[in-house]
Amino acid sequence: MKKIFFNNLPISDLQDLWQLATKKKYPKYLFLALCLNLIVAPAVYAANAESFSRYQAYALGLLGIATVVFSIYLFAVMFQPEKF
Repeated sequence: MKKIFFNNLPISDLQDLWQLATKKKYPKYLFLALCLNLIVAPAVYAANAESFSRYQAYALGLLGIATVVFSIYLFAVMFQPEKF
């Protein structure tokens, strides 16, 4: 007999989901980048309140985070090419 956790969702399904989540790292990285954007975007908006809208500030925050991540990746590829 299966144990029922919440809203008729078996615990075994949750365990399968947890194992899948621990194998896949990219969704975690995306979530952390969006959380970091919640910190960066208000700072961008505060620095340029009269020239940017809130939407543009969040977009620029994500663009800045993506630029930093890609530059770190490219430096890693340049200095450790045998891993790739």
